[in-house]
Amino acid sequence: MAISPVELIRQATPGQRRTLLAAALGWALDAFDAMLYSLVLALLMRDLGMTKTVAGFLGTLTLLASGLGGMLFGFLADRIGRKQALMASILTYSVCSFASGLATSVAMLAAARFVLGLGMGGEWNTGATLVAESWPTEFRAKAIALVQSSWAPGFAVAALVAGPVARYFGWRAVFFVGILPAVVTLWIRRRVPESEMWQGQAGREKTGADRKDQVSLITIFRPPYVKYTFALLLFNFFLLFSWWGLFTWMPPYLALPVEQGGRGFGIIGMSTLMVLLNLFGMFPGYVSFGWVADSVGRRKAFFIYTFLPSLLIPLYAAARSPHALLLLGAVVAFFGTGAFSGSGIIGSEIFPTAVRARALGFTYNGARMMSALSPLIIGRIGQAKGLGWAFYLCAAGYLLAALTTTQLPETKGKQLD
Repeated sequence: MAISPVELIRQATPGQRRTLLAAALGWALDAFDAMLYSLVLALLMRDLGMTKTVAGFLGTLTLLASGLGGMLFGFLADRIGRKQALMASILTYSVCSFASGLATSVAMLAAARFVLGLGMGGEWNTGATLVAESWPTEFRAKAIALVQSSWAPGFAVAALVAGPVARYFGWRAVFFVGILPAVVTLWIRRRVPESEMWQGQAGREKTGADRKDQVSLITIFRPPYVKYTFALLLFNFFLLFSWWGLFTWMPPYLALPVEQGGRGFGIIGMSTLMVLLNLFGMFPGYVSFGWVADSVGRRKAFFIYTFLPSLLIPLYAAARSPHALLLLGAVVAFFGTGAFSGSGIIGSEIFPTAVRARALGFTYNGARMMSALSPLIIGRIGQAKGLGWAFYLCAAGYLLAALTTTQLPETKGKQLD
């Protein structure tokens, strides 16, 4: 019998609920700070004199840093604990969001977005690892899907804030609001428990016990893990390339005038469409993946959630009316973002405890580094041929992600070790 999200949370222990909430808040606020850039991008291009190519480069820089940050914070999470690394990542992206509002040149903005990317990349694998190690096997996929789903309301709140704040106070004030997530770390420090699985592993390493069971990061590049390490890395690369290319440029695509290759909805109209897209597309897509993955298996769920966007994105690029853009955008967002719930699920089930955070950091944030050119490439193509045409490349990326699922293992029901 299927269990509802409410019943899932009700059956959890207080500690499990707090780890879930901490990871979900961290990921939602990560989305909030990260997506503020895209939501005010049209204004930044105007005030700082940026072309689509330069604007895309700044998005690329943030993604490149997020890949480095994921591996850096993954190392910290395996060394100092999941909880401490999670707090450090949240503080990093919060402070740097505020710093983005102080920028008076493209170079200053680029520096702030780069360091923000380090924290942004670190939050994902530290939070996902904390939840994976705190929740039982039968609920793990659903719990991680709930964490992943928090990106959508974080993105939606960013859109709600960016529209009116940018209109009345300017884009700098939008970035200043980004400092608020730092407050969450105070609650995490006091109330969220550390992973007992990590504590047990750290205790054995400290005393030298079970030395034969200790493993290094190089383990994931040896059999039986190496094939799955690179299969998951490539899957995440294709998925991230497509998602960042599409959703970095979707807000300016909707907001820019038609003569500049946009759809002419303006900042308020764009914000409204993005809020609806997040609430009715991304959020249920994220949540549903955990239930679908437990029903049909991890690999089949991955295939469904990546193959369908590859078919629907060309239709979205051809759409003109607000209703068509909203409907198609919501369906694309449902599947195209819902697939991200699976990376933390299957990655946690493939790799052992001693290197889990670092392995997730490599396969997910390493893919972020590889996909870092996506905003730049889509922006460059959009400059030359129009953003609608550039979105076809995103559709091709989703198709390649779907094909890569054939090389991933089926891990449904696996106990963590």
